[in-house]
Amino acid sequence: MTTESASTMTETDTQPFDGDTIHQIAARPASAADPGTLRSAGHVIVDSLVAHGVERTYVVPGESFLDVLDGLHGSDIDTVVCRHEGGAAYMAEADGKMNQRPGVAMVTRGPGAANAHVGLHTAWQDSTPMLLFVGLIPFAHRDREAFQEFDIKAWFDTGAKRVMVLDHAERASEIVAEAMFAAMSGRPGPVVVGLPEDIIRQQIDPALHPTIPVAAGGMSTTDAEALATALANSSKPLFVTGGNDWTQEAASQLTEWLEKHHIPAAAEWRTQGTVSFDSPSYVGPIGYGRPRPTYDLLDETDLLVFVGTVPGDVITDGFLCRQDWNKKNFLVTIDPSLRGRSGPVSRQIVAKPDAFVRDLVAIDLPLKEEWKAWTARMRAEQTSFSDLPPATPAEGPARMDTLMANLVPRLPEDAMVTFGAGEHTNWAHRYFPTRRYASMISARNGSMGYSVPSAVAASLASPQRRVVTIAGDGEFLMNGQELATAAQYGATPLIIVMDNQEYGTIRTHQERHYPSRVSGTQLKNPDFGLMARAFGGFGITVTRDGDVPAALDAAFRAIDQDGVFALIHLIVEQRVKAY
Repeated sequence: MTTESASTMTETDTQPFDGDTIHQIAARPASAADPGTLRSAGHVIVDSLVAHGVERTYVVPGESFLDVLDGLHGSDIDTVVCRHEGGAAYMAEADGKMNQRPGVAMVTRGPGAANAHVGLHTAWQDSTPMLLFVGLIPFAHRDREAFQEFDIKAWFDTGAKRVMVLDHAERASEIVAEAMFAAMSGRPGPVVVGLPEDIIRQQIDPALHPTIPVAAGGMSTTDAEALATALANSSKPLFVTGGNDWTQEAASQLTEWLEKHHIPAAAEWRTQGTVSFDSPSYVGPIGYGRPRPTYDLLDETDLLVFVGTVPGDVITDGFLCRQDWNKKNFLVTIDPSLRGRSGPVSRQIVAKPDAFVRDLVAIDLPLKEEWKAWTARMRAEQTSFSDLPPATPAEGPARMDTLMANLVPRLPEDAMVTFGAGEHTNWAHRYFPTRRYASMISARNGSMGYSVPSAVAASLASPQRRVVTIAGDGEFLMNGQELATAAQYGATPLIIVMDNQEYGTIRTHQERHYPSRVSGTQLKNPDFGLMARAFGGFGITVTRDGDVPAALDAAFRAIDQDGVFALIHLIVEQRVKAY
């Protein structure tokens, strides 16, 4: 070992100071022990992240991981300083959805870790590769109820793929490689890495651990034969795409193959875009708020092929649809445990989407007229459902229909949409033209507060693309402070806040189960347009439907000409409060 022994540590390394600072660690240059030979473990962690292709990390700083922050100084990684650990975790989770490697967040111990937990739950249920680095108390203080001490494994072990703690400084690079591998291998998900503040300052050999290759699986000969036979015997096949483990190349190849064979494809809830919105094979989303035709699809089809996802709770309407084990379901997922699956399994193909599509396109099937008619019927129902409402404003209060009718024609081909949870998301599901993989970034665990952080992350990751987020008034105030992060780093999303002065989804459930007894769902909101201007962006509040087109024009001018984010506060018609 090249770590310092306890006998060589100064008193300031282990003892708290009096006064306002709870404890203060004596600073040492990273190369003080042996210039040019050794580096601190914290710096080696940063070097390892760079070697793994990490481009940015989302942080709320803490004294517990100062050496890692120092390593980020001048590194090739962009450090995005966030306003709340929940916002940072959401940004990292969104980053993991958009890229072929985990998103990375860094927070401090105790309260910081607690605040970040919501992003971990999102990554767990959405199968998103993500790393959460958590600064910890010094190793020497462990199990003594030190300031902000907590049990990192007890907190996170049930909601992360792995929880790792760097107790041996010389393993710093290995821990990063293992964490990256764990987040991406099998069913992707979040990994938590604890960093004791005294360990990360120790001097170690700076040699980096190699990246660990991730198996992609693929179709065996018997898999391909079974799928080809099932398709040949099917009169109404249906593919369902989902998950966050695709590339655009695989998405395009799948779309081309489906179109060639006149086979329809639906999208898992909040993952639209893998098969383009405009494709003649795309027949709509399946999930909460889905149109009736796609609901019926599940029971009508005689062969379901899920790719990158499984038929879970949301898709099967609470484990009710598609439960007949006489039905044929092929599940294509790299997760051999089929976690979250509901209903019949005719065959599992253990493969990531790219590997499956690579093998699928080699299967050439005879064209069937019944497939063509089946796909055309479902496609017609989808296009009818997604046809835009009239763009001409109506008299009276602002309407989301009018906003979408005027927004969509202004969008470029590669536009992206992000959103969290609430009734406001229905307009994105129905009308937003998702034409590429990862053009819809959302929280499938129904987590509120996701809209603004995910939009910031999307805009920073793809500054050349038009990024739109649709937020509800209740959801917006959960992480609206990350507009400050957008302003600081030049993110330029368009934020639409639909304000109906209530937690609308919950009121809808309330009215269904407890009619005329509205309780605990009503809100009184500030002027969000004024709030946006205070944060340094463009903001406008719209109350009249006739003002919607001009508001969109002004918002896009601010984004394109002034280089700032823009927010439209759309105050829609209020439902009467009933008692």
